[in-house]
Amino acid sequence: MPDDLNLSNLKPAQARKDRKRIGRGLGSGKGRYSGRGLKGQKSRSGSHKMRPGFEGGQNPLYMRLGKLRGQHSKDAMPVGPHRTSTAPVNVAALEERFDAGGEVTPESLVEMGVLKNTRTDVKILGNGELTKKLSVTAHAVSATAREKIEAAGGTVTLLREPKVRLPKRKPEALRQTKPEAEADEPETQAEETAPEAEEETGPEDEQAEEEES
Repeated sequence: MPDDLNLSNLKPAQARKDRKRIGRGLGSGKGRYSGRGLKGQKSRSGSHKMRPGFEGGQNPLYMRLGKLRGQHSKDAMPVGPHRTSTAPVNVAALEERFDAGGEVTPESLVEMGVLKNTRTDVKILGNGELTKKLSVTAHAVSATAREKIEAAGGTVTLLREPKVRLPKRKPEALRQTKPEAEADEPETQAEETAPEAEEETGPEDEQAEEEES
């Protein structure tokens, strides 16, 4: 039977490991330069405050390398500086928290405990089933969620109209150009019809008609 626990038999859970003391003589193994080497910025105090990637002031590696298209392009996926955050709410949560004929707004979602606050835009997603007629007002709604809400007899109102992206214009070299023959046809037709019009309404004919009269 083990002895009762008291101050006389207290022991640490594991043996204490003595830390390595630096600057306490050459015999200690960490004397003289204390593991920092000879002179330089990294041997001075405060050298641990350099940011990652700092190379002493010379052009760093991430600036020397070429840049590829990626998260800094507006046409890329919404990541990095172009990331837009939304609070997702599935129709399954609407089915569970709201009664038939209720109004779903960002404020009502906070009251029902679905969201914590209204600082983030709300997007309704289509995961789950919806059998109740609801009037949904949100910043964005997926196509699947819109179908399910309208199929149940509800309505969807957007607080922010979606952005319409225009199609990219092709370079000049890739655009389809009309054949030269088709381009020349209107000019030749105009040249052929122009003399006939002048003959019909020319000034000489008008003078001849006046003399005859």
